[in-house]
Amino acid sequence: MSSAMSAGRAADGERRRQRVVKAVNAATQKGTPITVSGIARQAGVDRTFLYRHRDLLALVHAAELEPAEQDPASGATSVSRASLQADLANAQTRTVRLSDRIRQLEKRLSQELGEQAWRESGLGAPTDIEELQRTITRLEQRNVELTEALEESQAELTAAREANRELTRTLNQRGEQGNRRTP
Repeated sequence: MSSAMSAGRAADGERRRQRVVKAVNAATQKGTPITVSGIARQAGVDRTFLYRHRDLLALVHAAELEPAEQDPASGATSVSRASLQADLANAQTRTVRLSDRIRQLEKRLSQELGEQAWRESGLGAPTDIEELQRTITRLEQRNVELTEALEESQAELTAAREANRELTRTLNQRGEQGNRRTP
């Protein structure tokens, strides 16, 4: 059940990542101004999601810096070098993640096949030791999940604090400007 939840979270994260990439591509093609807030809003994600995924943030910043060039005859935009580099960086990051996941699954499969062969050979450990080993494995997996959840919560808290500081600075600046205007 916990692996199903992990898989669900991973799938949701990947769907959000794809929405961000699509939002950046759409904004680049339309020639609309690109900002972190605008892309986050267009993709339907929180800005903290972009700040937690540096490759996506780099993609947004690269698109911000690269002006959209339009072909006057067709109205189509050309692909910029920075956007291609950001796409490449995104693909490389995804490849690393998928390679790590494949290694993890191969290791797990190897362990399962080894345990199955051990049990079928009749040389396996008594069932009470096997049950304890399964309990240890479940508890280790739960520990990993809780650690990941804690790290994610801490990252969200940090991003929320930064957003709060930004809002406070903006409000203070507006207040100072308003005080300057009134005699």
